[in-house]
Amino acid sequence: MTQLSAISQQIWDMKYRLKNANGQPIDKGIEDTWRRVAKSLASVEQDPVYWEKCFYELLENFKFLPAGRILSGAGTNREVTLFNCFVMGTIPDNMVGIFESLKEAAVTMQQGGGIGYDFSSLRPKGAPVIGVGADASGPLSFMDVWDSMCRTIMSAGSRRGAMMATLRCDHPDIENFIEAKSEPGRLCMFNLSVLITDEFMHAVKEGAAWELKFNGTSYRSISARALWKKIMQATYSYAEPGVIFIDRINHFNNLSYCETIQATNPCGEQPLPPYGACLLGSLNLAQLVKFPFAKEATLDTQLLERLVGTAVRLMDNTIDVSGFPLKKQEEEAKSKRRIGLGITGLANALIMCNVRYGSERSIKLVESWMKVIQRAAYSASINLAREKGSFPNLNKNAFLTGETVKTLDKDIREGIYQYGIRNALLTSIAPTGTISLLADNVSSGLEPVFSFSYKRRILMEDGSTCDEDISDYAYRQYKNIFGDKNTLPDTFVTAQSLTPNDHLKMQAIIQKYVDSSISKTINVPENISFENFEKIYQQAYDLGCKGCSTYRPNEITGAILIDSEADNDAEPQLPLEGPLSGNIPDNNTESGAVVYMTKPLDRPGELQGKTYKVRWPDSEHAIYITLNDVIDDSGRIRPFEIFINTKNTEHFAWTVALTRMISAVFRRGGDVTFVVEELKAVFDPRGGQWVGGKYVPSLLAEIGRVIETHMINTGFLKTSNSKTNYFVDEKQSVNSGIMRGTSSGKNSCVPFRQCPKCAQQSLSRQEGCDTCIGCGYSKCG
Repeated sequence: MTQLSAISQQIWDMKYRLKNANGQPIDKGIEDTWRRVAKSLASVEQDPVYWEKCFYELLENFKFLPAGRILSGAGTNREVTLFNCFVMGTIPDNMVGIFESLKEAAVTMQQGGGIGYDFSSLRPKGAPVIGVGADASGPLSFMDVWDSMCRTIMSAGSRRGAMMATLRCDHPDIENFIEAKSEPGRLCMFNLSVLITDEFMHAVKEGAAWELKFNGTSYRSISARALWKKIMQATYSYAEPGVIFIDRINHFNNLSYCETIQATNPCGEQPLPPYGACLLGSLNLAQLVKFPFAKEATLDTQLLERLVGTAVRLMDNTIDVSGFPLKKQEEEAKSKRRIGLGITGLANALIMCNVRYGSERSIKLVESWMKVIQRAAYSASINLAREKGSFPNLNKNAFLTGETVKTLDKDIREGIYQYGIRNALLTSIAPTGTISLLADNVSSGLEPVFSFSYKRRILMEDGSTCDEDISDYAYRQYKNIFGDKNTLPDTFVTAQSLTPNDHLKMQAIIQKYVDSSISKTINVPENISFENFEKIYQQAYDLGCKGCSTYRPNEITGAILIDSEADNDAEPQLPLEGPLSGNIPDNNTESGAVVYMTKPLDRPGELQGKTYKVRWPDSEHAIYITLNDVIDDSGRIRPFEIFINTKNTEHFAWTVALTRMISAVFRRGGDVTFVVEELKAVFDPRGGQWVGGKYVPSLLAEIGRVIETHMINTGFLKTSNSKTNYFVDEKQSVNSGIMRGTSSGKNSCVPFRQCPKCAQQSLSRQEGCDTCIGCGYSKCG
C-alpha cells in the first residue's frame, strides 16, 4: 500500500480520486487510481491484460505522471475529455462566425479543456464593416466577451477554464493588445502572447520601420524598436504579454507541410493548428536516480529508455480512448496523433546527482538524458507504426525533410522511411505543478526548485484546517540520509538564486530535443534593470528558443484609500429611519465593552463620523464610505451606521442593501467586529485588485477593510482581529519573506502572491502559469 504524505493525499482526493455522485470514494487508494487508468488505456489493445500490467508498473510509485485530465477522467465513464488543452478553430471575421467560435470554446471548456485562440483574424478597431455601415470594434472587444464566458463556465471537475490569446506583431491593434493587462481586472482569464516573426526581429535589429497591416491593407508604419520596447516594458511591468517566436515554431514543425500554427495552448508548451489538441504526460526523473547523493550517483538511462517506450504506447492509446468536445478536434487528433511526452523532477534529479542546475556540467548531463528520451520516443513510435499503422496524414518524404527530423540519428530516419511513424510529434515539456506535488512534491517540469520548504494549509477530514510543513523531495531525501544538522551543498539552488542565463541555457538545450515546445518561466529579481531584462528575450531568440516567459515581482498600482472628511464630490445617501432603543450590558472582550441590545438604539439627531474615499479599479467613479459613531454608556466610541455612495449606478442596489443590513447589525450592539471578518473573507471569482499596492480579493473585502480601519482609529478595536491577512503588500511578501523557502541552509525570500482561491500568499509564476503551492490552484489547470 503506497503511503501518501498529507499533501499528496489531499491533492489526490481533491482532484484525481474517483467518487460517486454522492461524493463517496470509489478509488480506495492511489493504487486503485493507477489501476483504473491502466485498465482503461489498455482496453484498446489486442492483449489488454498484458498491457494493463505494463501500464500499471509505469504509473506505480509515480515513475510516469499522466496529465491531470487522464488521471481524473480515464475509466470513469464520464463525458469528459482526456486532453488537457486545445487550440480552437480560426475565428471568422463576421458576427455569426465569431459567436459560433465562442460556443465551441464554451463546449470545450465545459468538458475540462483549456483553449488557445489567435485573434489576428479579426479586423482592427475602426475598420469598416461592409453592409452594415458601421466600424469594427476590434479583436480586444471580443476578447472581453471570451473572458466573460470563461468566468462563467465551470470546467469539468473543479477546474475553471484557462485561455491563451495571441495576436500577430503586425496586426494594427497590437499596441492595444500589449497594453490590455495594464488595466486591472481586464482579461484576467487569459494569458497573452505576441506572435513574433523573424522579419520583425530583423527589423528591430536594423532599426527599421514596421508596417501594421490587415488582409494586405497597411494601416500605419511605426518603429519596430519602439514596438519591441513597448512589449518589453509591459512584460517588465506586469508580466504579460509573453513572446512566441512563431516563424521558428512553424519552421521546426514536423507537420509544416500540412499545417500552419498561429496559437498555443494556455501555457505555451503545445503550439497547435486550428482544432489541435495536446495530450500530456511526464517522466519523473527524480524516481530514476541510482545511489542518490553518492559519488557514483547517476540516472538509470536504461530504465528511462524502457519507460519512454511504454509511456508512448499509453499516450497513443489515450487518443483512441478519449472523448472530444467537438468532432473537428477528434478528426485533428486522430489524423496526426501528436502526443506531448515530457519530464518532471529534473531539478531534483540534478541535485541527487550532485550537479548544480544551470552549470555547464548540468547542461551536458541534461542533454544526454534528453537524447535518450528523444531517441526512445521516436523508436517506440516507429514500432507502433509497424504494429498499428502510421498517422493518417503522414507524407514520408515531406516528414523526413523536416528540420527537426533531419537532426535524428540515421537509423531512426531509416526506420521512419521503411515503416512510417505512429505519432507526428512526440515530445513537449508541460507545467506539472499539481501532479508533481501529488508525486511527493518533486520539482516541477524542467524548472529549478522554487522553494525547499514552506507551509501549506491542509483541509482535514472533519473540515478543520492545519498548517503543515511541506518540503521538496530532494531536500527531504538529503535530510533523511545526512540529518537535519548537515549544511546543504551548493547544488541546492532555487529559481530565485539562479541567473536568467542559467534558466535560458537549460531551456535552450532541452528545446533541441523537443519537437513541440516548452512551458518555462524565467524568474528575475524585482530590481533587475530594464536593459538587462530586455536582453533576456533577445538572448532567448538567439539561443533558438521557441518562446520566452518571465516573471518579475511587480506592484501594479491600484486604487488608493483616502481618509477624507472634506473631499466629497457626492453626497452620502440619506440616513436610515431611526429605530427603537434598549440595551443590556455584557462582558468585556478584546474590542472593549460589548453591549447586547434587545431593541436597536434610537438614532440621535446629530452624529460624528468620517467619510472614506475608495477608488476601485473596476468602477469608473469613486466610492464614498461614511461611518457614523455613537458614544455608549461607558464613554466608548462604537460604530452606529454606514452609508455607501457612488455615481456608478451598477452598485446601487447591493450597496443600499448592504448599508441597511450592516447598520442594523451595528444598532443591535454586541460584538459587531465579526462584520469585518465576514466582508474581508469575500472573494470575487473574477479575481481581486491591487489597491494602494496591496492585493484585495473583492470590493466587499475592501469595504470590510475600511470598516476595520475606522474601528481601529476610533479605538473600538485595539488591533486587527482578522484571522487571515488577505491584504499583504506585494513588496512585503517578496522582501519580508512572508512565505519562506530554505536554500543552502538559509532562509530565502520567495515572491509569492495572493491566491484567488485560498487567499494564502502562495501563488507563484512557474512554467508559464500561475500556480498556488498552498492549495493546488492552477490557472492552467
